[in-house]
Amino acid sequence: MARNELDELVQRIVATRLVTPQQLDEGLAALGPASTVPQFLREMERLQHLTTYQTGIIRRGDLAGLVLGDYKLMYRNASGSFARVFRACSVVDNSMLGLKLLRQRWAKDADCVALFHREAQICRKLKHENIVPIFNVGSQDDFHYFTMEFVEGGNLRDFINIRKTLSPQEATRCIVDMAKGLDYAANRGITHRDLKLTNVLMSSQGVAKLVDFGLAGDTSISKNSNGAETGRALEYATLEKGTQAPINDPRSDLFFLGVVYYELLTGDPPYPRTRDRFERKQLNRYAQIRPIQDVQPDLPTPVVEIVNQLLQVNPADRFQQSRDVVHAGTSLLHKFEQNRFRTSATSKHDSKSDEKQRTIMIVERRTKHQKLLRDYLSKHAFRVLVSTDVDRALKRLETPDPPECLVLIGDSLDESEILRGFRSMTRTSNDGTASVIAVLPSEYSQHRQDLAENQRARILVQPVTLRSLRNAISAAIMPETSID
Repeated sequence: MARNELDELVQRIVATRLVTPQQLDEGLAALGPASTVPQFLREMERLQHLTTYQTGIIRRGDLAGLVLGDYKLMYRNASGSFARVFRACSVVDNSMLGLKLLRQRWAKDADCVALFHREAQICRKLKHENIVPIFNVGSQDDFHYFTMEFVEGGNLRDFINIRKTLSPQEATRCIVDMAKGLDYAANRGITHRDLKLTNVLMSSQGVAKLVDFGLAGDTSISKNSNGAETGRALEYATLEKGTQAPINDPRSDLFFLGVVYYELLTGDPPYPRTRDRFERKQLNRYAQIRPIQDVQPDLPTPVVEIVNQLLQVNPADRFQQSRDVVHAGTSLLHKFEQNRFRTSATSKHDSKSDEKQRTIMIVERRTKHQKLLRDYLSKHAFRVLVSTDVDRALKRLETPDPPECLVLIGDSLDESEILRGFRSMTRTSNDGTASVIAVLPSEYSQHRQDLAENQRARILVQPVTLRSLRNAISAAIMPETSID
């Protein structure tokens, strides 16, 4: 009986083109005459002729939908309420693609099917390096799909989950890419209408690409009774209704471009995420955003200005066209290359006080302590940069305009992080170009004897006062200086 089940499965697999005859023979060759379906599937996985996603579907007894047209589904990459996105492989030439598949719950809904195919047809018209291209559109039984470029790098939500934040230069480059894509689409009468982190893919070459124009330019969607689609359009509809802006206003995309920029820079969205439709329909949710300079005071002033202009609730106060964002962002990137900026925190000082400022980088993860240290040290003529990551702070010290001192606050860091950071700095601190202060919690104090201190590499053990920390920083930067 087991062999009969296996023979039947083999015939079905061959018929679907899920594997080639050669791959099938290779998998069967390692099995005995009494082999079972589970043994066969394990062997095919071992040989990498089937993926774990594919064998999981097969074990459930249904091969339907594993091969659609000339494309076999390899892995599921993303899933939303309306559709799922898979990594797929062409059975013709083995090329890798993305495949977007309408969820089965909507496959019997004629309006949803029409909307899905409409998205594909709109996107097929868009040929731009910052928009993911659509290739083929198809249907097979109740399965509706289209293929697109497979972008290896993942979406921006994945990036932020790993990186926490992007540097101002990285975030700006990403926003410029997005704005270029939006400008190209807008010139063809198409708006995005669903701009968010998960709808921006980042290629392995560092190019941001827009995906999912599913709500683009359709005035009927916001009035559609289908819950899935009005849910996707809700933020846009709320903003436009609350500000009396026209439906499909291209400037609406620019507001949500600002939302993405804000989150890339801070690691947090400008307003809390929620699935509650009532909350999402409140204009105050979008109007009462905490200014980004209050969240990240060390951001360059031009970055703050672009974010704040994008996030203006009144559309007349925003950038009026995507190309304006491209121009502003490109100019900003040129300034980044020169690596000279005044930040929102330091722009309040006049040039005389700027000349006296010494720049320090503090590695501290606790928001309350970041603010305390920044406020205190800024009052004493230091320009304070804050990082939550030791390695990122060390990278900053390699730039043409590095901080003069790195301060590692051990209470918020792992033991290995603070030791690695201090040891890395002591290799360069004696040359007079860098200094380091490590503030060790009492439980790490036994490591002091293992760390090489010198005039520019100093260790403090808790409890430490703000004044003693300031004294240590000044002494490390200028060994001849002390504070009375």
